[in-house]
This record gives sequence, structure tokens and C-alpha cells, in this order.
Amino acid sequence: MAKKKVSWELYSYGEYSNWERTSRKLPKLLKIANKVRIRPDVEFGYVVKIKGAKGKVVEYRIEHPPFRGKDGQVEPPFEGEYFINSNDYEFFLGDTVWEPYEDKAGEWRLVTLLDGKVIADKTITLLL
Repeated sequence: MAKKKVSWELYSYGEYSNWERTSRKLPKLLKIANKVRIRPDVEFGYVVKIKGAKGKVVEYRIEHPPFRGKDGQVEPPFEGEYFINSNDYEFFLGDTVWEPYEDKAGEWRLVTLLDGKVIADKTITLLL
């Protein structure tokens, strides 16, 4: 039997509605944008549609402006992975901002990998 070809598409990016992280529903795209104005509860990121990858693991990394965590140390990039549980999978990679907003302004680079290969790489600039 022939191996099924995996495909992906950066479907949308920019500003989104608030995302309930425990929900299966993805946030709704409010505005396609490379630049997003910071305000309370603003959500930004992208959606990648992945086909034919059921059972694989998608990895992600969010590189952000240098800001300090509760311990006073500069926070490293956010990294993680998700299990793909269907052959038609939509993956949202994004974040929101929190106070103080000044240290969150700047470029946020969002990267998604599948089988070690970059399938999406988008930089969104947050503006005060």
C-alpha cells in the first residue's frame, strides 16, 4: 500500500478572538495582520491546516521579545508539542499578552515543525 502524502497550509494569521485553551474549537480570525496593537486580552498567531498526518506529533516554538518571568530571569522561547489526532487537523499557534505590556512589544516569531521540517514560520510584530 502506498504511503499517504502529508500536506499542510498556513491557512490564516493575525489577530484572533479569545481562545479557550481547553476547548477543541479554534479561535476566530478577526483580522489578517503582520502587526497587532497590544491591548488587554489580544490574541495573535496563526492556523496551519495539516492533512494526512494522523498519529504524528507537531512541534512548536514561540520566540518572543526578552521579558522577565516571576523569578526575574529572562524567559526562554516557549516550546512544546501536540499529537495530531485526525487526518484533517487544524493547529492554532499563538499567544496573548499580559502586563506589563511594554516588554511584550516587538517581534514574536512562531514556528511549527512536523517530522523535524518547518511547515510554518511567521513573525508577528506587537505594537504599543
